[in-house]
Amino acid sequence: MSNVKSWLRTLVELFEVLFNSAQRNNRGRTWHQHVVPYQEGWAVRREGNQRITSKHRKQSTAINKAKCLARKYKADVIIHRKSGGIRDRISYPD
Repeated sequence: MSNVKSWLRTLVELFEVLFNSAQRNNRGRTWHQHVVPYQEGWAVRREGNQRITSKHRKQSTAINKAKCLARKYKADVIIHRKSGGIRDRISYPD
């Protein structure tokens, strides 16, 4: 009988560890799209990513692509200046 209790206690502890771990990692990924200068043009990059989503020659084209993605994921578009500073932010809430 004590083997069953210890097994159940171990199982309960395992579930507690898994639950607590999931709560800490429940920050959620953001889908905010950044329009940033890239080489000789512009790029769209999702917040938190190193890789770019798409490359464009004109900033307006990159902004349109970012808006499309932001609408789909109900996120924001953050438009950067050539110097890197933030020029504008457009929100697409729920």
